[in-house]
Amino acid sequence: MAGQWITLDAADGSGHFRAYLATPAAGGGPGLVLAQEIFGVNQTMRDVADYYAEEGYTVLVPDLFWRQEPGIELDAATEMPRAFALYQGFDEAKGMADVQTAITSLRARPEVQGHGGKVGVLGFCLGGKLAYLAACRTDADVVVGYYGVGIEAALAEAANIRCRLVLHIAELDGFCPPPAREAIVQALSGRESVELYVYPGVDHAFARVGGDHFHKSSALMAHQRSVTALRREMGPNYDLSALWDKHCEYEFGTRDVDATMSTMVAEPYVNHIPTMTGGVGYRHLHDFYTRYFVNSNPPDTSLTPISRTVGATQVVDEMLFCFTHTTEIPWMLPGVAPTGRRVEIPLLAVIKFRGDKLYHEHIYWDQASVLVQVGLLDPKGLPVAGVETGRKLLDETLPSNELIRVGN
Repeated sequence: MAGQWITLDAADGSGHFRAYLATPAAGGGPGLVLAQEIFGVNQTMRDVADYYAEEGYTVLVPDLFWRQEPGIELDAATEMPRAFALYQGFDEAKGMADVQTAITSLRARPEVQGHGGKVGVLGFCLGGKLAYLAACRTDADVVVGYYGVGIEAALAEAANIRCRLVLHIAELDGFCPPPAREAIVQALSGRESVELYVYPGVDHAFARVGGDHFHKSSALMAHQRSVTALRREMGPNYDLSALWDKHCEYEFGTRDVDATMSTMVAEPYVNHIPTMTGGVGYRHLHDFYTRYFVNSNPPDTSLTPISRTVGATQVVDEMLFCFTHTTEIPWMLPGVAPTGRRVEIPLLAVIKFRGDKLYHEHIYWDQASVLVQVGLLDPKGLPVAGVETGRKLLDETLPSNELIRVGN
């Protein structure tokens, strides 16, 4: 996905500045102003913009350092002193005027007007504080801030918060020490339109991919919370359940690899947790589907839905996966010749989307139960069960604690 640079006129008539524009593959979506870190609109910020464009947003990243020096793009690992100098010389009031200019510019664009005309603000570091101020001073429809620096000095403006505000706070952030964090939490907690999340054990910039403090699990959780808030206030809203059903139809019904891949992002991945089978990236996953999955499931394979939970960014399916082991199944029983045995196994699928495309699948099942059912594992004396696990999933009145009683 390739963005483009556009030019915006400053509201005070003092000049013009450039901004990076990333547009969804569909051609448009709700607007999102991305407020930069102290390193300018560098590759990291452009990558974040492209990422949120995949989620369905028309993203604009204004150059907020243009009054000091236009076109700043610094490396976070090697140019910190210069970045701090720019931060110290930054005129916050004029920067906020530029954020409002970016919001207004996005609202006027056809890519955004065709999707309700709503615009949010997302910011990191310096941009995290500007995001908070945007909730207080601009007409943004929703605001998300990551590890904002200096928010505690602007809490008097909290009474002016005009939209939903989500703040992600790093517990070990040296730029937001415990007294500052406590002041923010005390001032903003309990407000209906404010969501505060403190991430334990992580430092500033925990969501910067490739950074020294990057913490993947916290970054993923924060991203899910961010997109949930954006979807709630602006959309776009996708029928993730129907998209997942179509994907499964191609996988298990028509068994069409190319059609299956067409439902996914450009570089998806699949991870079958118990056997570590699957693929990362289009080429590897296409090869996996072709050689080991789509055409390798027994003819009588069936999926019985038990429950489905649909969120803003993912679907979680609980199901009963049943088959007769009449063919080799490389993804579940690699290297095991067909045994002819019947298998009924509870299976859980966590399916993550970016926009209207499937990004990844995490698939879980009890491999010990599978091995018992195909005769490769003797359950005697072991805390494992066979087909009983699937049957109890369907009928909760079947006996519980049988393994405990046997073990004692």
